[in-house]
Amino acid sequence: EEQLVESGGALVQAGGSLRLSCAASGFTFDDYAIGWFRQVPGKERELVAINVRGGQTDYIDSVKGRFTMSRDNTKQTVSLQMNSLKPEDTAVYYCNAKSVQLEAEYWGQGTQVTVSS
Repeated sequence: EEQLVESGGALVQAGGSLRLSCAASGFTFDDYAIGWFRQVPGKERELVAINVRGGQTDYIDSVKGRFTMSRDNTKQTVSLQMNSLKPEDTAVYYCNAKSVQLEAEYWGQGTQVTVSS
């Protein structure tokens, strides 16, 4: 069974740091683009960072310089190091794996990040 499992979400004060992790199983990880998304109630899910099969990682402007995504194809894991957190980073964070070629996409269950001011 294909699965993505996130962990690491927590309540943290503004200016603090968190590291989210995502572990994949049941599919060939390095065939997929891996992304971190986030969603707040009432808003659409937003792409935060994406890495396409080990190439360059792209970030949305609001997190550039603060978030770093790392991917380990051998361990089938991906992490999101989040520094200098702001209250507007509060959201449920999701890990996503997508392959256009294989016409397959998987989502994790999400992990809550809350940044207090």
